Amino acid sequence: MKVLLINGSPHAKGNTYVALHEMEKIFAKENIETELMHIGNKDIRGCVACYSCRNTGKCVFDDAVNEAAAKFEACDGLVVGSPVYYASANATLVAFLDRLFYSTPFNKTMKVGASVVAARRGGLSSTFDELNKYFTIAGMPVASGQYWNSIHGREEGEAAQDVEGLQSMRTLARNMAFLMKSIALGKEKYGLPEKEPSTPMNFIR
Repeated sequence: MKVLLINGSPHAKGNTYVALHEMEKIFAKENIETELMHIGNKDIRGCVACYSCRNTGKCVFDDAVNEAAAKFEACDGLVVGSPVYYASANATLVAFLDRLFYSTPFNKTMKVGASVVAARRGGLSSTFDELNKYFTIAGMPVASGQYWNSIHGREEGEAAQDVEGLQSMRTLARNMAFLMKSIALGKEKYGLPEKEPSTPMNFIR
């Protein structure tokens, strides 16, 4: 089994990394392979609604989004981490996720998703909610921990002092590992849930 972790912070070894790395250690104990992608310092533009991906199956901008697409398809779980900027996720990460989820045609049903957020003090829960919406729109079960998946720290690496936050990350990783393994067993016995053909509607008559 494999988990792809996305570090949406501009700082490769900042507080978002502290949270993700704490999860990595648990995944290793659970014999789950991990790969960490640092995208928060990349030049990633937003979606321009060109719809090219509908024909090609990939984003027209050939950057970290297309690099992550194959990794996303191959993984059993996705963890997205972000610092909090004005009670929201890093804009680079949002652009990355918008394009990654929209441009990839593969079935994401029953891949497990989890988000983690880091901040000095506030804005954590709104950022946490924002990131989880990417999973729920794609039919991905959302792993939970023992609290909202957050960690506190301002200076680089300061989150390592947040004992409760680190414990939350470990609990989240254990719960996520259990959920992925349970889903794998369920898929063997029952397969994936039936999917009805999409019936999109709009309200312009």
